[in-house]
Amino acid sequence: MLPRSLSPAHFVIDADGWCAGASQRASPNHDARGAGTVVDLLIVHNISLPPGEFGGPYIEDLFCNRLDYTLHPYFEHLKPLRVSAHFLIRRDASLLQFVSTHQRAWHAGVSTFKDRERCNDYSIGIELEGSDFKLFEPGQYRILGNLTAALQAHHGLTDVAGHEDVAPARKTDPGPFFDWRQYRDSYLSATSRAASTVDISADLRFVGLASKVRQS
Repeated sequence: MLPRSLSPAHFVIDADGWCAGASQRASPNHDARGAGTVVDLLIVHNISLPPGEFGGPYIEDLFCNRLDYTLHPYFEHLKPLRVSAHFLIRRDASLLQFVSTHQRAWHAGVSTFKDRERCNDYSIGIELEGSDFKLFEPGQYRILGNLTAALQAHHGLTDVAGHEDVAPARKTDPGPFFDWRQYRDSYLSATSRAASTVDISADLRFVGLASKVRQS
């Protein structure tokens, strides 16, 4: 678990696209982004394996192609998949990184944002250990806010969306129990505390928050 004393400065993304505050787990499920690609979108997901159950090695095993499909009936459905995200934030607020942010992780699937298809090409994917049916942990928002500030400083992100915003016909995550306001507040707190150590060079639009406001 990441110590609560860690400041936003510990989440700086290095020149190779790796976060100093994350435990590294190399996933083979990635490839190169197109030459000259501008990475300007962050996509938030949720995941639990088996569905609704937390803890255990199964998410990490899935992303690293070592999941034992015999351990649970649900895992049979995952056999054809080769997926990854750049980051996973567990329920205990530990942070894992599977793919450099300079590489294309396979997290969004068939997706569109602002009339641009193939969101994997120009986005960063963060998975939160959770589900559509349970509140997320306060520590997850704290880590997510710090990490988002670091990613924005490194890549110049302009937008944050949920998986449901870029693939609404297929996906519902991060779901109704994800608190977009708490996420935004955590990000703003991180940017304020990090102002002396990182360059927050652009405003960040929380698309998921805007969509929830329209629905309320």
